[in-house]
Amino acid sequence: MGLNFDYQYGQTSLSEEETEGLRIKTISTHAELDEFEQLNIQKAVQWTMSKGFSQTTILTEQFIKKVHRQMFSEVWQWAGTFRQSEKNLGVTWHRIGLDVRQLLDDTQFWIANTTFPPDEIVLRFKHRLVSIHCFPNGNGRHARLMADIMIENIFDLPIFTWNNSNMVQADASRKRYIASLKAADNGSIDALIAFARG
Repeated sequence: MGLNFDYQYGQTSLSEEETEGLRIKTISTHAELDEFEQLNIQKAVQWTMSKGFSQTTILTEQFIKKVHRQMFSEVWQWAGTFRQSEKNLGVTWHRIGLDVRQLLDDTQFWIANTTFPPDEIVLRFKHRLVSIHCFPNGNGRHARLMADIMIENIFDLPIFTWNNSNMVQADASRKRYIASLKAADNGSIDALIAFARG
C-alpha cells in the first residue's frame, strides 16, 4: 500500500494486514491519518453527547466495541473488532475477550461496593483497558472516550480535561500522560488522576 508511518513514542505499529484495512486509500502519511481519524472521533464524541447510556449498557464488551466502531469506522474496516495480532503493548490477542470480561466484572464490583472514588474507578478501568490493548489502533483515544462516557453517565460528573491535549503529538503533555500510565502500571494511579483532571 505504500504507507510509511513514523510512529511516535508510545504508539502501536500496525501490521501489513491491518494497514490494508484503511478505507481512505489516498492517505500516505501519519499526519494525514491523524487528521482523518480526528474527524471521525469528533463525530463519535457528538454521538456520545446525544445519548444517555446506562451503566448496564456501558459495561459490556458490545459497547466497548461499538464506541471504537463509532470512532474509527470511517477510516478503518476493522474498527470495533478486537485485534488478532501481537503488539508491543497489551495482552496476547487470544486473551482479549477474557481479560475484558474480567475488567468489566471488576468494575461492576468497584461501583457496587464504592471500592474507590468515582474518578479512580473510571481511571483504573481506563488504564486496564489500555493495558489489554483490545484493538489494532486507537486504544488510548478509545479508552479516554470510554472514561468520559463512564464518568458522565454512571457518576454524573464532568468529563475529564486530559490536560487539554489529545495526546497525538509527541509533546510534553503526551510524555506526562505516558509517565502517568507507567506509574499506574506500577500500582500508583494518582498521577493519572491528576493528569486527567489537569
